[in-house]
Amino acid sequence: MTITFITGANKGLGRETARRLIEHGHTVLVGARDREQGEEAAAALGARYVPIDVTDDASVAAAAANVAEHEGRIDVLINNAGVHGPLGDPSDLTGADALAVLDVNVIGVVRTTTAFLPLLRRSADPAIVNVSSGMGSLALTHDPERPESHALAPLYTSSKAALTMLTTQYAKGLKDIRVNAADPGYTATDFNGYSGFQTVTEGTDAIVALATEEPGAGTGRFVSRDGEMTWS
Repeated sequence: MTITFITGANKGLGRETARRLIEHGHTVLVGARDREQGEEAAAALGARYVPIDVTDDASVAAAAANVAEHEGRIDVLINNAGVHGPLGDPSDLTGADALAVLDVNVIGVVRTTTAFLPLLRRSADPAIVNVSSGMGSLALTHDPERPESHALAPLYTSSKAALTMLTTQYAKGLKDIRVNAADPGYTATDFNGYSGFQTVTEGTDAIVALATEEPGAGTGRFVSRDGEMTWS
């Protein structure tokens, strides 16, 4: 049975991804910083809760040790935890603002991936799915026909651009693991005040597709629910 660990899985895209993967027969581990919300989500979904704060080295190490003790391996790691940071006029942004967003959206992915690599390498078909965004695409954020071009989220967009590049580098460097990025699209969640035009189920299509691929599927791809995207 496929064992999947998802960060930020207590709500929104992470929770819906967990629900759908359980329907696919996965054993899902709900990773979340908030214990109450994480335990509630796991109980409601039929998953197991694992505490993890992706901004804290000790917490990430403890989460990996927890999984090593109970499951012994994972087959899929979904780096989903994310924050958007300040929105709108960037005039008053601070270094602390930037560090806080990058610490979750980029550095948190590095921490978690490094800690869980030994568990992934015990799998016969390991995969990493980084939940990125078209908001990090230069092409999409400059296309007036796309919703990505109408949002002003300087730190979020920058962090997602970094995450997509990080994904390509992991894909090149980790020859034994599939590493891909998913663009959920503009999805109605509390992350954007439920303003997105997609349902949360539609928003998880690309994530679920990457998490349920057959052995030998490609690596180093950026995928939306409509198919592969360019990296520009």
